[in-house]
Amino acid sequence: MSAKSDTEREPRPFTTLSAFEDVDFHSLSPSCAENSAYDEPRLKLRRKLATLAKGFLAIPEASELDLISRTSLHRPYQFNGKRVRRMWAYICRGKKAKSALRKVLGRDLAKDLDAAYRNAYLCLALEHDALEVSLRIHSDGWYDGQNLINRVKREGLTGWLERLNRLDGFFLRLDDWKGEWRCGDLRAEQLEEFLRFYEPGKHALKVERRYPAPDGGRGPYLGEEAPQHMIEELARLIDLYRYTAWSDESDFLFSS
Repeated sequence: MSAKSDTEREPRPFTTLSAFEDVDFHSLSPSCAENSAYDEPRLKLRRKLATLAKGFLAIPEASELDLISRTSLHRPYQFNGKRVRRMWAYICRGKKAKSALRKVLGRDLAKDLDAAYRNAYLCLALEHDALEVSLRIHSDGWYDGQNLINRVKREGLTGWLERLNRLDGFFLRLDDWKGEWRCGDLRAEQLEEFLRFYEPGKHALKVERRYPAPDGGRGPYLGEEAPQHMIEELARLIDLYRYTAWSDESDFLFSS
């Protein structure tokens, strides 16, 4: 199977949520990331993540939005640097929502919109030593970042601040900078500091919760309750996603 066909073909989700196993993490470790012998366990993990995304999309608050889910490659390819060190399911705007944004952006600006990572997206991810639940805006997804900036400029910081402070346990992060802004007790001046540095189109924006899962310390995340917990944590980000990402209800991209 070619890399292109594998990229385009999504695996079938399982019928029910499946607990994570130690091999799910181990298959992403530095010693295994380039090893094709772990393609089968990684495919199983990919299906687990697809099942998580499916479960999330069945939540009423998510199902009323036009969202689709995709999963990352499980095999080493040129596209992923021939290493699989991280696997994820991401949920982003669907076909109708992309079409609406495309009309606003125009043909030239919207030419790369079909790439899911160029849209604001919700993410469920595993690495060899961590799990992650997040809302992300890639540096190439400048339109959602700019939509957020413009909304805050027009409405003030209160709406964004209140939503972030409902997310105790999450952190607002700027690109790969070491600094972090802890949600739950953020102050307006901290967001002002963040906005002084954040440039859509140049920096990535992340609101993420990470769970350390080192080798020998993954026990809490190998139980039946862990997948459902990840879905519930991702659901906490829905309101922030609706506030941040461009849509008919959050239209601040080019508005005066």
